[in-house]
Amino acid sequence: MLTLKANYFAEELGYDITIILTDGKEKPFFYPLSEKVRVVNLDINFEELWTCSFAKKIVVYLRKQRLYKKLVRQELMRLRPDITISLLRREINFISDIRDGSRKMGELHVNRANYRNFEAGDANFLKNLFARFWMKSLVRKLKRLDRFVVLTEEDRQAWPELTNVTVIPDPLSFVPTRQSPLTSKRVIAVGRYAYQKGFDLLLQAWSKVEKACPDWQLAVYGMGNRQPYQQLAAELRLDRNRCHLEDSTQDIEQEYCDSSLFVFSSRFEGFGMVLIEAMACGLPVVSFACPCGPKDIVAHGEDGLLVENGNVEQLADALIGLMKDAEARQRMASKAVANVQRFRMEALAGQWKQLFTSILS
Repeated sequence: MLTLKANYFAEELGYDITIILTDGKEKPFFYPLSEKVRVVNLDINFEELWTCSFAKKIVVYLRKQRLYKKLVRQELMRLRPDITISLLRREINFISDIRDGSRKMGELHVNRANYRNFEAGDANFLKNLFARFWMKSLVRKLKRLDRFVVLTEEDRQAWPELTNVTVIPDPLSFVPTRQSPLTSKRVIAVGRYAYQKGFDLLLQAWSKVEKACPDWQLAVYGMGNRQPYQQLAAELRLDRNRCHLEDSTQDIEQEYCDSSLFVFSSRFEGFGMVLIEAMACGLPVVSFACPCGPKDIVAHGEDGLLVENGNVEQLADALIGLMKDAEARQRMASKAVANVQRFRMEALAGQWKQLFTSILS
């Protein structure tokens, strides 16, 4: 998302964009970056913390954080930007204290309830106590920002302490060159193999779906450890010829267009980028109404179906209903392509431009 917006703001709006990084100095950029966008890598190497013992981690973190604050201050005083945007990493702790003359903004891509809390089982009393203390501290820092941007209306309501919240969703990551003909009897899901994405729930639902619709297939694409999900599929005795747990793909557009239905089984989200990608490719969707994203994206009964979050039976029944109703799939697919146009970068750039103008006036 950072790359998409930086490229568009520099190329199309003529903004002077600088990205400040802390790590990966010798690594190539994952996504193509415009030559008009300048990059400053401070080479702090916070990744070193991953290899430290707990005791050493505290000392190393404090040292690196002091260095980070010093170097960011130097860069901002040199650049003298009009606006500085924090993606709510470590710089949120000090960004508002830097008197470089810029307006300070924050941007969050995870819903509040799951910020810094991504996996099941990774919590105990002390961690929960620290999390509450940390959240109170974060809210105090967010109040000092000129504007705080979240991705959904649902998440805006999760920050009742703040009066500076603006909602601007993520843009489409690509504009499809084609749409699915909806002729393939295949359901597709896309995401990391992680607890958040709920593929264990999807496989449980599929165990019912594959019996009701024996001529349909499920294909899941994503990065991560597939072994636990392969084991679950075996325990559920799913048909290996019709339930495919795939690695990530370099051509996700093709995979969307080779499918006729998209399923979204996340337990929680920051937004749900793959939802709008699939809809742009002409797929109706069946999704858990999880926090946050699907309820802002999917118009229930119009371009897809929303079911109770975590309800495997409802997910299965909604899939079966659409898999057996070709006319409904066609109708919803047409609406999906039309409705998702509001997430194109050209449409959202106007909201960003208006926001920038308003905080500088």
